Amino acid sequence: MSARATRLEAALGLALSVSAASAGAQQPMFSTRIEAIRVDVLVTDRENGPALLGLGPADFEVLDNGVLQQVELVSFEEIPLNVIFALDLSESVEGERLEHLQRAGSALLAALQKDDQAALVAFSHVVNLGSGLTNDHAKVRRALFDTFPTGDTGLIDATFAGMMIGESDVGRGLLIVFSDGLDTASWLTADQVLDAARRSDIVVYGVAVQSRVKPEFFRELTSATGGRFYEIEKTSDLDKTFLEVLEEFRHRYLVSYTPRGVEPTGWHRLTVGVKGRRATVRARPGYLAGSVPAPQDPALRE
Repeated sequence: MSARATRLEAALGLALSVSAASAGAQQPMFSTRIEAIRVDVLVTDRENGPALLGLGPADFEVLDNGVLQQVELVSFEEIPLNVIFALDLSESVEGERLEHLQRAGSALLAALQKDDQAALVAFSHVVNLGSGLTNDHAKVRRALFDTFPTGDTGLIDATFAGMMIGESDVGRGLLIVFSDGLDTASWLTADQVLDAARRSDIVVYGVAVQSRVKPEFFRELTSATGGRFYEIEKTSDLDKTFLEVLEEFRHRYLVSYTPRGVEPTGWHRLTVGVKGRRATVRARPGYLAGSVPAPQDPALRE
């Protein structure tokens, strides 16, 4: 096994063990979806407009593979959040860039409610778990300020680690991924992680510095999970952007239904709308149902 594969396996194993311990007897990440499906939905009066509030189950229309479903529950600001940071700490994030990133993360942690949990994945050429999910926000902040930039950028591997941590708990999972450069160190492929995202309930928001990254992975990832991709001009905008992400996520609805009239496995195309309104709806385009192992490169099994 290569040194890079060994480092990745150790980092992802650590993320799994810590998150599994916090989850207790929760089901593993990629179990077959045979019970209620939860879809995080953002409803605005126009593209990028203010969120529409006060909607209930009767206001939503959900099609699963074209079959109309019965919306059973709509939750809003009732379930605690699990906010996972996956932050680029490669050698290009130094000096004021690091200060801006730490300030932004600290501001978001300060805005969390007491029952919300947070976790930190820091990545360079390796993926490190700074803190598992905890409602001790000061602990996560200390981990954030204990980091220092080094090495290359393992963006794709870190994204997968962040999703694993978020999937280990019953709360609403928000993964915020920040990078200021190209992926130069990941072992997993973008397609493997995108496949994992389609099986996950996590909503991913990506934040990148304009002109320094190829946005395709971020765009596909955030689209697959119903999130959003932000391209910022400078890292001094990070604190404003992180707080905007949190505020938007708090205004999302969690729409639940039990699939009826559709196959239990395979790809399920989702269409979510609001009845009687010309609203803009942002939600994941579908989900993959069926029990499969987590994505892994064959080299990791050598």
